[in-house]
Amino acid sequence: MNLLKEGIENRVVIKTSLTRKLTIDGITSPYPVYKIRLDQLFYNDQNDRIATWISEYRAQHDGKMPDMTDREAYNNIIEQFIVESNPDAIKKTQNNIELVEQREPGVVLADGRIIDGNRRFTCLRKLAAKNDRFSYFEAVVLDRDIESSAKEIKMLELAIQHGEESKVDYNPVDRLVGIYNDVIDTKLLSEEEYARVTNESLSDVKKRVEVAKLMIEFLEFINAPKQFFIARDMQIYYPLEELSKIMKKCRTEDEAEDIKISVFSNILMQTSTDLVRYIRHFKSIVGSDYQDAFLEEQRELAEKVVEILPPVGKVDTAAVRDIIRTNEELVGELDRSVEKALTKVKKNETRNRPIQQVEKATAFLEDIDTHIIDKMNDSELRRLERQIGKLEEIIAELREKL
Repeated sequence: MNLLKEGIENRVVIKTSLTRKLTIDGITSPYPVYKIRLDQLFYNDQNDRIATWISEYRAQHDGKMPDMTDREAYNNIIEQFIVESNPDAIKKTQNNIELVEQREPGVVLADGRIIDGNRRFTCLRKLAAKNDRFSYFEAVVLDRDIESSAKEIKMLELAIQHGEESKVDYNPVDRLVGIYNDVIDTKLLSEEEYARVTNESLSDVKKRVEVAKLMIEFLEFINAPKQFFIARDMQIYYPLEELSKIMKKCRTEDEAEDIKISVFSNILMQTSTDLVRYIRHFKSIVGSDYQDAFLEEQRELAEKVVEILPPVGKVDTAAVRDIIRTNEELVGELDRSVEKALTKVKKNETRNRPIQQVEKATAFLEDIDTHIIDKMNDSELRRLERQIGKLEEIIAELREKL
């Protein structure tokens, strides 16, 4: 059914006096708002957040998608994911709608696909189960379809969710999934287009693209290709962001690959309760005299990690928690390897600190503009001479130690 044609004819869609401004194709215009009966609407399976949840459903149902031909059953499945993801936010929004009605219109396509307003739609569905007065969703209806206007619709969705002043509280992994699907996999959008519609800098988008690639590689490493819900449950965005920075310090591709596998192993085994800070320490090891020995040891441990992994199709959040991370012996080996390398690096830094401080002092002295001395008064000259005397005494003491 087309909501703007048969929907209006059948009185399941009613035009209101309200409007909502949208920017489409660079043009901002007010669009009429309609009241749409809830049973005519469905969640957008191509929404970044919903795509992550669907990856979990498919993992639990032999790779099968939720059946969208049964709209009510499909909506029930997605609704459950939305409620479980943030029950407090759902409760707050639901209470608000029950008290003052729906205040902010959503955006839907003519076939009933929701582009903006998933949480409001969810709350109205729950309220309508008890009270018929909540049986309509207020939204702009765009006379477009996902097949012929996929790029335009995605850009509108991103602009609403990420580019407006009040951005949706998206899980950062959900955003990585979107970046992967839209920029890397399907190439629906270029990095420049993504940056423009989300009101971000191109450099920030490029960084997120690199992290999204690491997420894909991590999931492949743990035998869970494209099981995005695992990445979300493990909260791996910020550890992978740190890894991306560390890899830029590597001198060769082989070094970068070894560091990547090392960090993947430590993330999977959760060698620390604060993985971001823990992985940040790897920067000290990269480029040090102890890097090669550390990476060799980590490679051997990574092989042990791979050996305990269940096969593809058997890895999920429960397996990571109850099977993989319970291998305390391997967790301890990984942790000791890192701590051993860090201890050596710190000792080396302590030994080299006098050299570094003298080098810094020399650099400061070399930067002195001696022409200024000619313009000093007597008091300033005496002060300078006293300080030079102190320097000479310190240098003499250091020479005695050599």
